[in-house]
Amino acid sequence: MVYEQLKRDVADFKLVPGDRFTENELSERLGVSRTPVRQALFRLQQEGYVEVLFRNGWRVLPFDFERFEQLYDLRMVLETTAVQRLCTDETKIDRALLDQIAAIWLVPVAERSTDIRQVAQWDEDFHCSLVAAAGNAEMTRVHRDVTERIRIIRRLDFTKQARIDATYEEHAKILRAIQRKRSDPAMMLLRAHIQTSQSEVRKITLHQVHLARAA
Repeated sequence: MVYEQLKRDVADFKLVPGDRFTENELSERLGVSRTPVRQALFRLQQEGYVEVLFRNGWRVLPFDFERFEQLYDLRMVLETTAVQRLCTDETKIDRALLDQIAAIWLVPVAERSTDIRQVAQWDEDFHCSLVAAAGNAEMTRVHRDVTERIRIIRRLDFTKQARIDATYEEHAKILRAIQRKRSDPAMMLLRAHIQTSQSEVRKITLHQVHLARAA
């Protein structure tokens, strides 16, 4: 899908903030007509990644860190609220979802995955499952929308093995606190986990943009 490819190009810094290009250039590179390229670009424009230039093609917008921080703030509220409910409300909890993520994250060190893409997907599933397991469909819907919008930078958190190891440790602590119905520690651990990830992603994004511009 053209949209997904172009979004990956932005995420992988093949299209660097400030780059200018035309629909024809992208059509030739991707081997498709201009119609799907234009449709994809308008969708990316709505999401704040590119802008159309009057009679002069398109431009990749700078990363809007303020917007991403606002999304992370919303994510924090949704996830900590969900964790509080998981620890205090027995009636609507989806135990099967919690068991599924426990089977992935509560494993011996020797059984941990080192596959960056897999861990990134599992991390997203972990946080989405925490919210979904709390049993509020509207909260789950909003959280999935936030997840989709921050995915482009969030996956950068798993480019180093140390961050993968830390994610396993932090997820395990959060899950154990939930299993023990310890609401305050669970929320504190989750809040610290999200804040650390947010900080790492910001640093990596700035570094990657610098490298891409210097190339």
